[in-house]
Amino acid sequence: MKYTLFLAFVLCAFFTIQGQKSTEAVIESLNQKAGEYGNIAQNIWNLAEMGYQEEQSSALLQSTLKQAGFNVEKGVAGIPTAFIAEYGSGSPVIAILGEYDALPGLSQEAVPMQKTAGKAAGHACGHHLFGTASTAAAIAVKNWMNANKVKGTIRFYGCPAEEGGSGKVYMVREGLFNDVDVALHWHPGSSNAASAGAALANKSAKFRFYGVSAHAAGAPDKGRSSLDGVEAMNMMVNMMREHIPQEARIHYVITDGGKAPNVVPNFAEVYYYARHYSRDVVIEIFDRIVKAAEGAAMGTGTTMDYEMIGGTHELLPNLTLQKVMHENLSDIGGITYTDEERAFAEKISSSMGYDSLDEETAKMVQPYETTARASGSTDVGDVSFAVPTVGMRAATWVPGTPAHSWQAVAAGGTSIGNKGMMVAAKAISLTAIQLFEDPKLVAVAKEEFIKRRGADFNYIPLLGDRKPALNYRN
Repeated sequence: MKYTLFLAFVLCAFFTIQGQKSTEAVIESLNQKAGEYGNIAQNIWNLAEMGYQEEQSSALLQSTLKQAGFNVEKGVAGIPTAFIAEYGSGSPVIAILGEYDALPGLSQEAVPMQKTAGKAAGHACGHHLFGTASTAAAIAVKNWMNANKVKGTIRFYGCPAEEGGSGKVYMVREGLFNDVDVALHWHPGSSNAASAGAALANKSAKFRFYGVSAHAAGAPDKGRSSLDGVEAMNMMVNMMREHIPQEARIHYVITDGGKAPNVVPNFAEVYYYARHYSRDVVIEIFDRIVKAAEGAAMGTGTTMDYEMIGGTHELLPNLTLQKVMHENLSDIGGITYTDEERAFAEKISSSMGYDSLDEETAKMVQPYETTARASGSTDVGDVSFAVPTVGMRAATWVPGTPAHSWQAVAAGGTSIGNKGMMVAAKAISLTAIQLFEDPKLVAVAKEEFIKRRGADFNYIPLLGDRKPALNYRN
């Protein structure tokens, strides 16, 4: 009896050690390829392709995954730059999400001062890092599966146009996540965290007004200004802000206001976003915005139509998975700056009005929270209503940096961004491995998912049945 217990103890210890060695080997493999992945990320940073225009960025990630032994299906969900890369077969199916689109009007250089780089776009949300780290994680997990003869499927989703184009919504609508057990994602940030966050539901559209051209001085009575329609709409929506929930957000930009002051414009366009933590509230607010547009057209003698551009659900948290991700991120920790990186970061910090650099935030992992809320939107929200989903953030930017800023572009184009990216790659790899090793964990996550979502949930995309808005950045 004593011998049997002793043998069981030895075998248990042996397999535990072997498991640790296997995990350590995954981390070491990522460390060894950090330079290679850094080069890929910076190539995408330099390309800075906007939503649905990411031909080269998507092709680079596809090529990287193909070379690693993945089967790649491109052009999924009717989107030329969307793709799925898969290795293995059967259950579980673990998905890793990757993005690679840039933002318009934020192109900078990798220098610690605001400076136009001469391009139309820049990676102010760090998606060049997002897509590359997720690719690195998928390959690391694939290699671990192969080495340990693990059954199941690791699947990478190449997701374009997150910035307003709602690329993942079309992929969800197409049923591409129907057989997935768990989806993992991450996002660049100014700190390291894996708390149970949320995101705002979002509806966006371009409102187009049509008037009658005329000489603005010689025959103004003959004209009907489409810009008047836009401005009247904006005035009514701005008055409406007082009468919506305080957590709601409405933003707009006039994308076309005419061409010359002395010509009454016969066409004008304004691009609107509406956001809230509840998609039902977003739908209500958006419908009121449409009414304002209709009234503005009526009052200015113009006509109006609108095109839905994007629509995303809020993010559905999964605490079962989130705790696991937090533990893995905590084991890995944050990043440490070199002297050169510290000097760069200090200048970035100073540009944002801080007295000193908060380097400790880059080094540490934020405490776990269950009530954290985000102020932005993401099409990952729709994925989270299709399958249990878990995410995290890594300090790819200097602490205190807001997303969609030139400071985010700059840090993302340096080794600071690359270091944070590899933190994310490691945390996602370890979490995916844990899911493959522990079927009970997947089952518990699914139980929580069904309970939170509701057994009778019916998925209805907020952007309706429109085809992908492939030209929304044109």
